[in-house]
Amino acid sequence: MATGVSRGVTSVTGPVSVTGPVSVTGLTRRFGDRAVLDGLDLDIPPGQFVALLGTSGCGKSTLLRILADLDRDIAGTVRVARRRAISFQSPRLMPWKRVWRNVALGLPGRPDRQRAVAALDEVGLAHRTDVWPKTLSGGEAQRASLARALVREPDLLLLDEPFSALDALTRLTAQALVAELWQRHGCAVLLVTHDVSEALTLADRVLVMSSGRIDYDVSVTLDRPRDPGSREFVALRTDLLARLGVR
Repeated sequence: MATGVSRGVTSVTGPVSVTGPVSVTGLTRRFGDRAVLDGLDLDIPPGQFVALLGTSGCGKSTLLRILADLDRDIAGTVRVARRRAISFQSPRLMPWKRVWRNVALGLPGRPDRQRAVAALDEVGLAHRTDVWPKTLSGGEAQRASLARALVREPDLLLLDEPFSALDALTRLTAQALVAELWQRHGCAVLLVTHDVSEALTLADRVLVMSSGRIDYDVSVTLDRPRDPGSREFVALRTDLLARLGVR
């Protein structure tokens, strides 16, 4: 039951001081006897871009689902900005709705075409407003998913491996787009990824999950745009790979 709710946040259990769009204390999520999340603590301040790394099954996507309010079977305290949106690995577009209607899906009131078209224009898809989702390329479908998230003007944008199904060139384009949109909107971002280079290219803070908790937390202070060949980038990448068990 929700208690201690403050303006602009949702509290799952118990009062806690809120420092930003995400404030998590002692979060535990069990599946049977297994604790996928085990007393996890996390705070994300406004406007910060955070990348979350970890081996498969460590609980990254579970954490995102909880922050998106898609999983409430938890213990601990979770407060998240009410204005939040999520984009998944799969674009999850409704095939029976035109692209603009997919973007406007879930907004309060009547479908707002003008607002949806403005969001599509931001991601370079204004020319695909009235087409069916099945006619979109993989990159276009992912951009439509981003537009659907951005149209909600979130304080927190959750990204669950949104580039993993894209080819290499489309992936680079999508990464650049996300970086541009983040700088333009100023929302906090939590990106789940398996790609260490992607994390260092986009984020200004990288977390590593292990055993259901945040095991490592490092600030990325490299100048933008990031140079993957720089000594500092390579050193950070090597360190993060080692913490993920890759040597």
